[in-house]
Amino acid sequence: MDTVLKIAVLGAGRMGKQVLQSIGRADGCQLGGVWVRTGSSLLGQDLSDFTGRKPEPAGASTDIDAVVATADVAIDFSLPEAAPVVVEAALDAGKPLVCGVTGLGATDLDALHAAATEIPVLYDRNMSTGIAVLTGLVAQAAAALSGDFEAEIHETHHVHKKDAPSGTALKLGEALADARGQDFAAVSRYSPDNPDERGASGEIVFRVTRRGEVPGKHAVRFATASETLELRHEVVSRQVFADGAVRAARWLTEQGPGFYSTLDLLG
Repeated sequence: MDTVLKIAVLGAGRMGKQVLQSIGRADGCQLGGVWVRTGSSLLGQDLSDFTGRKPEPAGASTDIDAVVATADVAIDFSLPEAAPVVVEAALDAGKPLVCGVTGLGATDLDALHAAATEIPVLYDRNMSTGIAVLTGLVAQAAAALSGDFEAEIHETHHVHKKDAPSGTALKLGEALADARGQDFAAVSRYSPDNPDERGASGEIVFRVTRRGEVPGKHAVRFATASETLELRHEVVSRQVFADGAVRAARWLTEQGPGFYSTLDLLG
């Protein structure tokens, strides 16, 4: 890459800090600034501690407009409640937006789709290549197997994760339902108070576990009384999500306005 790509990082939680490390290791990329909340420990801190590049000219700021304006593309790993502010800042600056925030509501997703008519937007609840491939395999299996196969999605994450089922589990469930020609909302079942409850015919049942510091495990199981097919994916480090977000940011700057996912990036 002949020119340096400046990337703004929106949010400085666990994933935001991982993205800083990914930017520091990526050839042709440079940190364009970090948007943080008032009182953040990153304010005034030398971000070279994260990027590994000394000196690090970019810093942390509570002014999202200033952070986004000085960058070529923004990566958002903030919080669902920040979605309206993030979308507005990206639109005002006319900058591509990569969003990996999980737990977004219908209104937030509608806003991302609306923004995509003016700027490139890549939204994905899991930006690992493996999950993108798994999603395609789940759809293929669901379309090929008869309705006699019960479908379950098992996911395990660290104890700090608030949303359940995970965004990735929902993504897999949506792909499964779509391949079967089903309305996902009508056939999905998650019963946290009765985790062993079996689903009715045609339903997609979610099994959720929160344990230790597990970055992410997902399994999609199709079963009848006589056979079982299981597709699995496990993340060893959260860095895979951060590296995927930086890869997505590179790709997105070469696209026109539109709503994209990791599958689009993979072609």
